[in-house]
Amino acid sequence: MTRSIVHSDQAPKAIGPYSQAVRTGDTVYLSGQTPLDPATGELVTGDIAVQTRRVFDNLAAVCAAAGGSLGDLVRVGVYLTDLGNFATVNAIMAEYCQQPYPARSTIQVSALPRGAQVEIDAIMHLPG
Repeated sequence: MTRSIVHSDQAPKAIGPYSQAVRTGDTVYLSGQTPLDPATGELVTGDIAVQTRRVFDNLAAVCAAAGGSLGDLVRVGVYLTDLGNFATVNAIMAEYCQQPYPARSTIQVSALPRGAQVEIDAIMHLPG
C-alpha cells in the first residue's frame, strides 16, 4: 500500500518531525492540530472557544488538502488542559461536524505545545 504525505499551507507548518497528515489507501491520519495561526505560526489569542475554532479550521484545511472534509472524519481525539472546557468544545464541534458524528475520545492532559488549551487529531476515510 502506498503512503503519501498531505500538506496544506492553510494550516500551520509542523513544529516537529511529523507531517500534517499521511494517507494510506482510503485512510488519512491527521496529526494533532493546535490553535496556531497558519500565517504567523503563533498561538491565537483568546479563550477556549477561539482556540477550538482555530483548531477545527486547521483540521478542515488539512482535510481539504487530502481531498476530503470534516464530514469524512471517522475518529477524533480531543486533548484538553481543562475538562471544564468540555461543554464549550462540544458546542463548537457541533458547529463544524454534522451527524453522524465521528467516534471520539476526550482526554485531559497536563500541558500542550506552546501553551495551547486544546489539541485535536483525527482519522479520515476517503473511499477510493
